[in-house]
Amino acid sequence: LCAAAVVASPLAPIPAGIYRPLFRGENDAKEIPVAAFSLATAPVTNGEFLEFVIANPQWQRSRIKRLFADGNYLKNWAGDTDPGPQSNAAQPVTWVSWFAAKSYAAWKGGRLPTTAEWELAGAVGFTQQDGKMDAEFLKAVARWYSSPTPAVLADAGSGRANLYGIKDMHGLVWEWTSDFNSAIVTGDARGDNGLERQLFCGAGSVGASDTSNYPAFMRFGFRSSLKASYTVHNLGFRYAKTP
Repeated sequence: LCAAAVVASPLAPIPAGIYRPLFRGENDAKEIPVAAFSLATAPVTNGEFLEFVIANPQWQRSRIKRLFADGNYLKNWAGDTDPGPQSNAAQPVTWVSWFAAKSYAAWKGGRLPTTAEWELAGAVGFTQQDGKMDAEFLKAVARWYSSPTPAVLADAGSGRANLYGIKDMHGLVWEWTSDFNSAIVTGDARGDNGLERQLFCGAGSVGASDTSNYPAFMRFGFRSSLKASYTVHNLGFRYAKTP
């Protein structure tokens, strides 16, 4: 695999909007304003991540500190700088921790999207901004969330684009967000701007904002089960930038 031949996914502009959290505490806002940002049109691939670990050897499989990734980190790769025949360059990289994803995004001059940003972009349909009004989009989302992950992943960016040009937010892999485990927080935690806030998980919730949104329940449950060092066979990421 020639790292120099890898073409990174472009970033697409996402206009400002309003995110309505699925779960919220008694004193939490019902609506969260989200400023305009840019989001990669596809998840990061094995080829792109290979470039990263070559440039940053401390993130290679044999060198990474266990504080930053569990023992399954990049387990599907053949070696430190060899994804191997089972992980082609165009497939989304998986078996990567939150720490590794966050470092990659920073290396690219960006960051991981927040949950609010991810959900805002992920709610956009194929032909309409409000995905709830797009029958084909709803069918596609329901189909993926009710199906097991295939043994061989499709190439990143091979899915149908939404109205903003974003692909594979539903239909390929789960994705890390910067605040994946802070969907429910206390007032004190929200005031903390450090790493602890990103990893905070609260004790409960008052209720759900939309009990019919089953995929959102699944994403909430999955994110809440994670720790930053975890690596999972169907968990990847994409990165974002602030304009």
